[in-house]
Amino acid sequence: MDTNSNPSQEKIDAVTRMQHYISEHIQEPITQYKLAQAAGYSEYYAARIFKELTGKPPFEYIRRLRLSQSAIVLRNGKAKIIDVAFDYVFDSHEGFTRAFTKEFGISPKEYSNNPKPLRLFMPSNLNDFYLLKNNRNEGKLMSQTSNAIFVQIVDRPARKVIMKRGKTATHYFEFCEEVGCDIWGILCGIKGALYEPVGMWMPKNLRPEGTSFYTQGVEVPLDWQGEIPKGFETIELPPCKMLIFQGASYEDEKFNEAINDLWKQTENYNPEIYGFTWDDEIAPKFQLAPMGYRGYIEGRPVKELNK
Repeated sequence: MDTNSNPSQEKIDAVTRMQHYISEHIQEPITQYKLAQAAGYSEYYAARIFKELTGKPPFEYIRRLRLSQSAIVLRNGKAKIIDVAFDYVFDSHEGFTRAFTKEFGISPKEYSNNPKPLRLFMPSNLNDFYLLKNNRNEGKLMSQTSNAIFVQIVDRPARKVIMKRGKTATHYFEFCEEVGCDIWGILCGIKGALYEPVGMWMPKNLRPEGTSFYTQGVEVPLDWQGEIPKGFETIELPPCKMLIFQGASYEDEKFNEAINDLWKQTENYNPEIYGFTWDDEIAPKFQLAPMGYRGYIEGRPVKELNK
């Protein structure tokens, strides 16, 4: 993905429509003609702007997305390799095996029997990416709407975090520009995780000198013995309580407003109303990937006042 330039909104919208079409039809044959129809441009121009904005020709993008989704199916279930191959529009078991092995350096049979962290291709929605990138303003309110926020306290067990640190990043887009946008795909490929991957703001005591404030990681049990991806590290976290903020559901294209609305409403939140105080040194504050159907979610560690 081109993170350094600012393409026109017309190009962004056209490529986003192609991304949506690919996502909706990933288990069906996809032609350049259909992609061009979705974009509203000629086949040549649609293919050109798709590569310009995503960094990949359309059919490389489709191939890598199919292989990554097939890897998740093989990792999470007992599906037969031949069934997965046909589900993701490969002509044969042999062709799927060759493509999978070339992409990930391991055969689908080996991976199914012994899943290991893979660099999965998990592309961002292009329109969402540029919308938030171009409009972020250090967490200040961009929307005048105010929705109810659901607040709860949850217990986190003692655990490990598999994480990738940057050097200077303070938020998602700096991290993406510094480290790369494919870290999330690797984290999604780690089997045995306790929860989904998160973006994290590391407290000073958990942030070695010369490492970034913002990181990405996934939590696993203390006894997790899987393979740590190259360039990643693990740290242990003690049991703690987390105060979870969850905003109202929203339309996916309005995720920027949803995030900033939650930030504004929780900026001066006082956990003492629940009998807690902030405990920022025990664990990172985190954010889950924004998904409109569930609302935007963040968590921050707390401890009981009488302890």
